[in-house]
Amino acid sequence: MSLALAPTPKPKKLNILGATGSIGRSTEAVIAGAPGRFEVGAVASGRDAKNLARVAKVLGARFAAIADEAAYAELKAELSGSGIECAAGPKALAQAAVTPADLVVGAIAGAAGVIPTYAAVEAGLDVALANKECLVCAGEAFMRNARRKGVKILPMDSEHNAIFQALGGEPIENVETMWLTASGGPFRAWSAEQIAAATPEQALAHPNWAMGPKVTIDSASLMNKGLELIEALHIFAIPAEKLDVVVHPQSIVHGMVSFADGAVTAGMANPDMKAPIAHCLAWPERVATSVRRLDLATIGTLTFEKPDLDRFPALRVAMAALRAGGVMPTVLNAANEIMVAAFLKKQIGFNDIARQVEAVCEDYARKNSTKAPADVEEALAVDHIVRETSLGRLRGLGG
Repeated sequence: MSLALAPTPKPKKLNILGATGSIGRSTEAVIAGAPGRFEVGAVASGRDAKNLARVAKVLGARFAAIADEAAYAELKAELSGSGIECAAGPKALAQAAVTPADLVVGAIAGAAGVIPTYAAVEAGLDVALANKECLVCAGEAFMRNARRKGVKILPMDSEHNAIFQALGGEPIENVETMWLTASGGPFRAWSAEQIAAATPEQALAHPNWAMGPKVTIDSASLMNKGLELIEALHIFAIPAEKLDVVVHPQSIVHGMVSFADGAVTAGMANPDMKAPIAHCLAWPERVATSVRRLDLATIGTLTFEKPDLDRFPALRVAMAALRAGGVMPTVLNAANEIMVAAFLKKQIGFNDIARQVEAVCEDYARKNSTKAPADVEEALAVDHIVRETSLGRLRGLGG
């Protein structure tokens, strides 16, 4: 009797939007660790031409797009002789997004990532989503179009990916509560007075994760968990009242699902973005990664706490936007981006982030319709207006 070898899977074709950021670097590592499993058509990034050219060459991409048109000359020079085509500007990002592929990694940070990721959906391409703004800024319109196009949205954030795996294909109707875990960030055990006096340098010292500065500040304020609740509502089409947060300092359990019969399943792994990235890239199959294996006996103890909404009011403000729905998550997200940037520049204090975001949200709700944006363009228009309003508030504060 002869044993036939299993056929080698056909390489999955990928486009990577946000190829030079932290998600992009981890994606590159997963691809490198699975030779022959993936093929890269296009890569894109914001302004880092040198790194984009390096990634394009390492991954064998055929096209590289950079958002910053001022960086085009450098990108073209770096790719000279490689045979890799390149372009710059918004149209170039859209071109990278719609290059024929089996899966598009949507990891361009901020509102800048919404249009190219939406273009991939419009083209009928499945998306591994790591851009919060697609769902926080324009969630209803984004997911409505994904359903219309028959596009799969695979959650790449560690928490949503853990829940995706913990669900195990169960219908949402069977879910009682969906729990997102928060590490608690660097200020978990700090007093209210210490948090109020926190510096950007202290807020950027995350105990478990290496992330970009904006996401790291959001983690310190727990705003990130509020934004993730809004994402979860759209990804899993689950009512807001079934979503909750628990603080888990070890960052081993990333998400949990409690079912109507009392059973609870959890998605667990060491804190390493390569695990959820690999799951999305290979889904519905799996590939091996270099992620450090989980040894619960060595860890010994896992702890869980309720979030303190008095010390971390940003989560309270975000949860209010989640419950209000409509346009309020769009407003919340835009105001938060402006206030986080102001904090990083030391124009405002740490507690001013939540305070000013809440003020912007309340002011918008008093003066405008709170109906959900009809489409992505309308959501981005609101985003623009709120950013300008938020900058105006900063100028009034002398920031």
